[in-house]
Amino acid sequence: MTLPPDPLADGLLAFEQALRAGTTTSRSATEAYLARIEALNSGLGAYRYEAAEAALADADRVDRALTSGRDPGPLAGLPIAIKDLFVVDGMPTGAGTDLDVSDIVGYTEGPLVRRLRDLGCVFLGKTRTVEFALGIAGVSSPHGTPRNPCDGDVVRIPGGSSSGSAVAAAAGLCAFAIGSDTGGSVRVPAALCGTTGIKPSQGHWSADGAFPLVRHLDTPGLLMRDPHDAALVAAAIDGITPTAIRLDRTTFAVPRDYFLDGLEPAVERAFERALEALRMRGASIREMNVLSGARNRESYFPAVLGASAVAVLGRERYAASRHLVDPVIRRRIDAGLEVTGDAILSLEWERQTTMAEAAHQLTDVDAILTPTAAITAPPLSDFDDAEIAYRHAVDLSRNSQPGNYLGLCGASVPVHRSDELPVGLQIMAAPNTDHALYGLVASIGEAISHAG
Repeated sequence: MTLPPDPLADGLLAFEQALRAGTTTSRSATEAYLARIEALNSGLGAYRYEAAEAALADADRVDRALTSGRDPGPLAGLPIAIKDLFVVDGMPTGAGTDLDVSDIVGYTEGPLVRRLRDLGCVFLGKTRTVEFALGIAGVSSPHGTPRNPCDGDVVRIPGGSSSGSAVAAAAGLCAFAIGSDTGGSVRVPAALCGTTGIKPSQGHWSADGAFPLVRHLDTPGLLMRDPHDAALVAAAIDGITPTAIRLDRTTFAVPRDYFLDGLEPAVERAFERALEALRMRGASIREMNVLSGARNRESYFPAVLGASAVAVLGRERYAASRHLVDPVIRRRIDAGLEVTGDAILSLEWERQTTMAEAAHQLTDVDAILTPTAAITAPPLSDFDDAEIAYRHAVDLSRNSQPGNYLGLCGASVPVHRSDELPVGLQIMAAPNTDHALYGLVASIGEAISHAG
């Protein structure tokens, strides 16, 4: 079987122009992605559930609408993937677990899924997730660990918990994929797999209609290979026209401690190249002391993630079914059983204070730049050793969790060269500056691509 090319190989705008010119159809794009899924998914494991028949029917409806002069909008006909945390009509929702959580997620599509449907997107299926979205490496035993497509020789982790969405986007198994981000679960897999990941401000896109991990941190996001295309998709979801950002009128801050401690040499080199590419475009880059509250995530997340999982699942359900849970995830949830209410309140009060301090630090800069993760994607075999796996998890989450903790919007843009393992540049901006963030993603991505 000859593998059909990715229908978005020439970019989102080229596809949408061809669609409206009648030189391509949503059905042909959907058939191409379904063929790519059939050929590649058995080796990559990106999809948990495929909805070929429904996808083709949706694609035909888009084509008929365009033929009759009804244009669904800028995302018309795009075949996409949805993380298996979100309710999608006609598809099961598993949340990466063997436990029955249907009463928790419900049966009604949330605002984001409905918005994508209204914009004319075609749903190819559900992508794999770490169990309960509780894992930054993407390793999960109940439903399997997708393979990072960046390395054909060594089996490497994809990052998580939006593991399948990142792999599907990176391997050209969808136009873009929807994920969720509670502590880095869009940005980290985007960085490790070499795609763009956008995490809006908490609440900017509703997380209703999805399995909740930490309700006040959960944030839907998107993963797509090209930064400019990702910015266009995010803007279309918001119903706006993206605004170009001139880099020679931007000021970025780089925290020179904590976020840059102990970087893998390949990550450090790619990060410094990216900063130089931005300087060449006229961007002002200043050093700053560590972002207020960044280190607080070290005490906050271990307590809150486990305790929230207990609250969502319920103690009785969890006690009766804990033997079905991935051993690593089980240890994290077990720790949450011992967390007290006063401890959670104390941690949350501290978070609210540091959020205000961090917002003040961002008043005179457009964004903060860091590596998305301190390391590149490790081999999956490393996770057979619990001590090595723990060190990797710390290195993967250290730079992303502060963004959720402080309520920032953020993104990861690929900055590696074609002969290198993927590395992401993390962009963190003030809360509710999402539209400006989209412009930064597009402009920074363009600057990096032209720097070589």
